[in-house]
Amino acid sequence: MLELSTEQIAALEGHYETLVRWNRSLNLTSISGLEEAVERHYCESLFLAASLPPGPLRIADIGSGAGFPGFPVAVVRPDCSVTLVESHQRKAVFLREVSRALPNIRVLSKRAEALGEQFDRAISRAVSYENLAPILKVVAANADLLTGAEEPPREMGFGWEREIALPWGRQRFLRSGHRL
Repeated sequence: MLELSTEQIAALEGHYETLVRWNRSLNLTSISGLEEAVERHYCESLFLAASLPPGPLRIADIGSGAGFPGFPVAVVRPDCSVTLVESHQRKAVFLREVSRALPNIRVLSKRAEALGEQFDRAISRAVSYENLAPILKVVAANADLLTGAEEPPREMGFGWEREIALPWGRQRFLRSGHRL
């Protein structure tokens, strides 16, 4: 179970308020209501954060978009260094703005294939397996993905040792694995 401090809750609320403001002019997410955003964006990301192994980790959030799952992970795991990787420049500007107060977040506005560095873990949400497969092979030996019902293809080159159905259902899963 994850218990959030007052400061962590304030950071997540600040992220949501900024997201709503920026989403009016920049299509960051199609989810617009608070209840759905809490469940689909924040709760899924926090569930992933609680499932990560203990200790400091270097984490790459591939295709971070509006900052999910990386921003909430960084908020609740200050011991981890989280790199939000987003190739769309305008989304990367949003990520820089919203994460200025978090010293454990770095934003890279480039394609993940061009990172040229290794991480302990890669995390991602709502990025297709087809797009993730070549990236995971060069970015991290371990991956934690928030996915739908479709299982990752064997061609990804990962062994998936954990598949956890998210508690609130709707065919959403956390899949954790390592490079073969």
